[in-house]
Amino acid sequence: MVAVGYMDPGNWATDIAGGAQFGYELLSIILLSNIFAILLQYLSLKLGIAAEMDLAQACRKNYHPAVNFTLWLLCEIAIAACDLAEVVGSAIALNLLFGLDMLWGVALTSLDVLIILAIQKRGFRLLEIIIGALILVVLGVFVYEVILCSPETLAVAKGFLPTFQLVTDHRKLYLAIGIIGATVMPHNLYLHSHIVQTRPYPRTELGKKMALKYATLDSTMALLVAFLINAAILIVAAASFYTSGHHDVNDITTAHHLLSPILGTSLAGIFFAIALLASGQNATLTGTLAGQIVMEGFLSFKMKPWVRRLMTRGIAIFPALVITSIKGGQGAADLLIASQLILAMQLGFAIIPLILFTSNGRIMGSFKNSTITQTVAWLIGGTIVMLNVILIVQWLF
Repeated sequence: MVAVGYMDPGNWATDIAGGAQFGYELLSIILLSNIFAILLQYLSLKLGIAAEMDLAQACRKNYHPAVNFTLWLLCEIAIAACDLAEVVGSAIALNLLFGLDMLWGVALTSLDVLIILAIQKRGFRLLEIIIGALILVVLGVFVYEVILCSPETLAVAKGFLPTFQLVTDHRKLYLAIGIIGATVMPHNLYLHSHIVQTRPYPRTELGKKMALKYATLDSTMALLVAFLINAAILIVAAASFYTSGHHDVNDITTAHHLLSPILGTSLAGIFFAIALLASGQNATLTGTLAGQIVMEGFLSFKMKPWVRRLMTRGIAIFPALVITSIKGGQGAADLLIASQLILAMQLGFAIIPLILFTSNGRIMGSFKNSTITQTVAWLIGGTIVMLNVILIVQWLF
């Protein structure tokens, strides 16, 4: 479930734009983002297991009400930005598969709340099975697409090596931070620290150690699948568009229309759209859960799931309807990338409390972060904040 947040339509937009414009060069950012994600999700699950509270509950318990409220508000903005990507991504998929007008597609996505509620009533395990099946669909599609486009192995391997231009070139930095924002999602840290507690394990020192071991293995394996999918999306974009001179491909719709003629089969475009729809619906499922967890954790306020879902989706639908009605498909593409930058800007406000809590012996006991873990975690948090500051300065000047 946590891995789903790392392969939503926002990832598609940034990965496709990055591959088309710069070839395989941004593969290094996808790899770096995944390394960041593995450690941060590890800290998140450790907080849930050792302290037996999620990140939102820890903030409410340890911070001043004003600070707690601010963090809640920022997290809600991140969830709305993520939901915006899901709305636009699903609407684009419906348009590509069935020719449904974008405005109708955006409106139709509000009905997914009925599906989500029906699934939730049948139990948490069924939700996990459905999400796992949809992930396999996405993975299978992009394995097929990678085989079709036959990328150069040496060029792909070289793409995983970072270059200094990623920081000095504004265009590359813009997409790099978008990729980081699309990969390490703030609300995923809140979600993971909560759902890991649903597992049946003894609430003893030994039981928690066992749970931590298997939860870490579970999370890491899932995130590696997410990494393969994100890397595959960028590789397909680079091998199909960059190498054929289509460097201006920066939206999902254009990518879909070009895939079939470039790769020589209509199935390429059809499977691409199916995977996009699966990705958008998957992210919708986890986004709904995260929204409930955040509100209950920060505010100790419970809201009926359907009310909460409609509230979040309503916030996301309004800008999506306005922009798509004015600018159409290109406006939708711009919204996708912008939503990922918003997510990136919120990361520090989730990461810093997470590192502080998991490094606190009073909260974590014997599960407190080691000196090495603390150092690496702060380096990751500092890197993300620094990249955001650089981007803001470049915007201003």
